[in-house]
Amino acid sequence: MTITGPQCKAARALVEWPRDHVARLSGLTEDTLRAFERGKIDPGAEALARLRGALESGGAVFIDENGAGVGVHLKFNSRDARSVNRLENEGGPVGDDDV
Repeated sequence: MTITGPQCKAARALVEWPRDHVARLSGLTEDTLRAFERGKIDPGAEALARLRGALESGGAVFIDENGAGVGVHLKFNSRDARSVNRLENEGGPVGDDDV
């Protein structure tokens, strides 16, 4: 799935990353990212894949066209993500549950 300029801008707001940071992560210039978010250019499939990947690494989840339009939401807030990362390395016994 490709992403739209408005989705990109919304995702950037949700993950609370400035445009220059997202541009750097995705290998785009800040001007290219700004123009894409405003609907003035299409940076191409490869650039959009890098852009989407960068925003998803920050917790953005892109929603495909589902009859109500495309969208984006946040997977975790930054505090939740830190908690999950901390808990993933906790270890402990693995057990079965018959429930």
